[in-house]
Amino acid sequence: MGGPPTTGRLHGEGLTLAYDQRVIAAGLDVAVPDGSFTVIVGPNACGKSTLLRALARMLRPRAGHVLLDGHDLHTRPAKQVARTLGLLPQSSIAPDGITVADLVARGRYPHQGLLRQWSRDDERIVAESMAATGVAALADRFVDELSGGQRQRVWIAMAIAQRTPILLLDEPTTYLDIQHQIDVLDLCAELHEEQGRTLVAVLHDLNHAARYATHLIALREGRIVAEGAPGDIVTAALVEEVFGLRCQVIDDPETGTPLVVPAARRRTAV
Repeated sequence: MGGPPTTGRLHGEGLTLAYDQRVIAAGLDVAVPDGSFTVIVGPNACGKSTLLRALARMLRPRAGHVLLDGHDLHTRPAKQVARTLGLLPQSSIAPDGITVADLVARGRYPHQGLLRQWSRDDERIVAESMAATGVAALADRFVDELSGGQRQRVWIAMAIAQRTPILLLDEPTTYLDIQHQIDVLDLCAELHEEQGRTLVAVLHDLNHAARYATHLIALREGRIVAEGAPGDIVTAALVEEVFGLRCQVIDDPETGTPLVVPAARRRTAV
């Protein structure tokens, strides 16, 4: 169902991904289409975040290679990779006593060097990133004083400030209420549509994934069950195969994208 896209700037070949003796995926081929908003979905423990960690250079494959612009990700200098590939990890811990503005400014670190120090352009980008994520008013607050949702938006601002052409986000809506979930996903869509960035996100909510993704990768037990445009691959049969959920798939009345409606539980006769 669906098919692999043409190989883009970021892709993996023959990946075996494991933690110690526990193999999560074996012989996995994955390609991120250039200029896409790719979303990885699947049930818990299927390998979504593990795959993203491998694509982000945080987990070295036991076999196979992750390639960025034709070069093995692990053979390139870290700072060079960080100018191309940004990451919002699932769990982020800020240094004690750091302000929001200082943390977001760390997104500019990969662009600094002996011949390029902090500039007004960096300052502008940090301010724009905080404004885009709604944390500008928190600039002077300490990060460890913020709520979980506020902290998540600060980390997203830092990732945006990195200004990479490829941005990876591991469950970016964690800790957020429904309004802020939509705000963050709208922001991701704008980064993709208006700035042409390639985004790769892990999401738990299949309806959010179907609404926002241009390319969907459905995983189960470390293998790709289907991939392609949500409108082409999201069916009741796929949802049951991947998630074990009986459902109907209808058109979202707002966007026309697939909307998964779980089957009602069977009521016991009285």
